[in-house]
Amino acid sequence: MFERFTKSARATVTGAVTHAERNDAEAVTEEHLLLALLDRRAGRASFAITSLGLADRRAAVEADLVTVRRRGGLTRADTDALAGIGIDVAEIVARVEEAHGEGALDRTRRRGAGRRPFTRGSKDVLTRTLRIAVGRGDRFIGDEHLLLALTACPGVVADVLAAHGATYETVNRALYGGGDGGAGDLSPSSGV
Repeated sequence: MFERFTKSARATVTGAVTHAERNDAEAVTEEHLLLALLDRRAGRASFAITSLGLADRRAAVEADLVTVRRRGGLTRADTDALAGIGIDVAEIVARVEEAHGEGALDRTRRRGAGRRPFTRGSKDVLTRTLRIAVGRGDRFIGDEHLLLALTACPGVVADVLAAHGATYETVNRALYGGGDGGAGDLSPSSGV
């Protein structure tokens, strides 16, 4: 599949690996893919990121990702569900960090040497990029397909992007104009 990636998409994936290495992460995650996309200064994804104001709010996006890591990777839906049964995740995080230090629940820290694999979630994003590209009739997978896939795959990165106004629909509109998802609509609401 990687042979179908454009130069920009390949640079994004290798940038994600660099982010994982720089952060001494155990594996390459969806978060690393997002950070690599935010690093890009050219390409269709960069255009969408800039037009949606994410480039100007990068620090806030990164802070939200740190908050999610501190919660052990729980999504907003997870924390809401736990709150519904009386469990305050913020209180639990505070207690754990008080006893074990800040970031004690961060499951992304590296625990050994060697090559960093891609997590199941990041592999799912890469697979979704292919589906989105094919669904749109595109021969190659570009960085814009990576951005769309990050918004379409449920999880903390999609939650953080949505909190900053970057949903599948808004990114699709910034990239392609109009309100429809096109022939390749693989948004979360499309059921694919």
